[in-house]
Amino acid sequence: MDLFPEEMLEPPKRTASDIVLPTLELSKYVERSKKPFYKAKHGALFEGDCMAVLPTFKDESIDTVFADPPFNLDKKYGAKSNDNLPEREYVIWCKAWLDHCARVLKPGGALFVYNLPRWNIVLGAYLMETVGLTFRHDITVDVKSTLPIAGRLYPSHYSLLYFTKGKPKTFRKIRTPLEVCRHCGGDIKDYGGHRHAMNPLGVNLKDVWTDIPPVRHWKFKSKDRPANALSTKLLDRVVEMSTVEGDMVMDPFGGSGTTFAVAEKKNRYWLGIELDFAQQIKERMSEDDIAHHKNTDYVEG
Repeated sequence: MDLFPEEMLEPPKRTASDIVLPTLELSKYVERSKKPFYKAKHGALFEGDCMAVLPTFKDESIDTVFADPPFNLDKKYGAKSNDNLPEREYVIWCKAWLDHCARVLKPGGALFVYNLPRWNIVLGAYLMETVGLTFRHDITVDVKSTLPIAGRLYPSHYSLLYFTKGKPKTFRKIRTPLEVCRHCGGDIKDYGGHRHAMNPLGVNLKDVWTDIPPVRHWKFKSKDRPANALSTKLLDRVVEMSTVEGDMVMDPFGGSGTTFAVAEKKNRYWLGIELDFAQQIKERMSEDDIAHHKNTDYVEG
């Protein structure tokens, strides 16, 4: 059974834009002449441990950082990864790469950290109290595929922290469509009796995201990387909210390459790091092989 019929997909192609970006000038962002594993017109992927590569990135050169690290759940990624650290070591490791993420951000730049709530509570406090970043939101991303845990509430969300380096230099308003019945086309909500006054372009995006589809189908995943992947719809929002065309997006945990595919499609520059699956990302990016979930958000400005 096809879990994602064709009408739910956007073809994996780039959108037209009035802005034609020059080829990436890597020297503007990287201190030493470290050769990337893969270089696209607008981005570069480095293979290796993020703690070895991040120090080569220049101070205050990145507009947005998106980080989706391993969650320390003893998942099997690649041969080089260890996803089963003692809790204290895991937190120390996260703080170390977060320090670099904050360092490379431009003033007003944005940092997004996607993790389990238990870790983001600790990391969020660190970013506020020690690093000195400005808290914007703790976005709840609804999850539809977790299993119950005995003796605890049913876990049903991930946490997406959103911080900026001082006052945000870019924050674009996103509107989501009004909810209508797919059978009759009528409104699902009454919007407090004020439906007539609603903006026809949609409602302001909330900090609870219940419309991010899970990534289970092989249309969206690399067959050589069975670990979880993120929906392009989540990265669409991160990129559109915090950057404009020509800005630089950095992801220190490349994973399946979703961030880089979205950056290319949205006409942004990108830098990435990946420890285990750089070859798979290179192949997928070279072949334009990362499918995009349909996204009907409206972005103002």
